[in-house]
Amino acid sequence: MAARPWVTPEEVIQYTSHEDVLKRPVEKLVFDISRAELKVIAKTNNSFGEEYPEIPEPVKMAVILLAEAYAKNSIEATKKQIRSETFDDYSYSVESGTVDIEGLDIDDLLAEYVLAKGRGKTVMRMRAL
Repeated sequence: MAARPWVTPEEVIQYTSHEDVLKRPVEKLVFDISRAELKVIAKTNNSFGEEYPEIPEPVKMAVILLAEAYAKNSIEATKKQIRSETFDDYSYSVESGTVDIEGLDIDDLLAEYVLAKGRGKTVMRMRAL
C-alpha cells in the first residue's frame, strides 16, 4: 500500500507557476494535498491499497493539479476582489482568480483507476418492455 501523502509540497511548488502558491506555507500545502488525495479517492472509488505498492504517475499528476487549485483558491478567497468600479467616465472590472475544480479535466488521468464498486447506495436499473 502506498503511504500517504502521495505527493510532497515540494512537488506542488516545483509544478506551479502561481507566485502566491510558491509563497504558501508548507503546512498549508500539506493540507491542500490531503484534500486533493481525498478528492481523487472519492472520484475513483479507489483507495489505492495493497494492489498499488506505489502510486501511478497519472494519479500523482491529478493530485498535484488539485492541490495547486485548492491552494490558489484558498489564497484568492482571502483577497478582497473588486468586481467593477466606476470613476466619472472611467470604469474597470476585475474577475475572480479562482480555479474551477471540476474544470481541471482530471477524469482522463484517473479513468484507468476508477473502480465500479458502489458506495453502499442502492442502484436500480430499468429496461423497456
